[in-house]
Amino acid sequence: MKVINIEEKFGQFSDHWHPRVVADLNGQQVKLAKVQGEFIWHSHEAEDELFFVVKGQLHIEFRDHTATINAGEMLVVPRGVEHRPHTSQETWIMLMEPQATRHTGAVEHDLTRHDQPRI
Repeated sequence: MKVINIEEKFGQFSDHWHPRVVADLNGQQVKLAKVQGEFIWHSHEAEDELFFVVKGQLHIEFRDHTATINAGEMLVVPRGVEHRPHTSQETWIMLMEPQATRHTGAVEHDLTRHDQPRI
């Protein structure tokens, strides 16, 4: 067992919308990502997705409203719910989701990442 320093891990990368795996937990993966700008509309048909904001502010747009998540807050997007994350400033997020979760759900896009490196 090793203590994971989240701030140190965020210091190891600078690109946006490319999650890195930092831990595994009961078939789930804990991932870190830096995000800025707009992501794409997508959903995850079989998995819930937890967004925890470490630094900054994240907006998650749904078809009927937008949720704003501030540093120290989290939101769970239920499986099958279409959503689009976006932010005006660089924001650091932690994601918790099943290992099989695809980055952009079933959508293929320039932002789709098939690799999620471990840091």
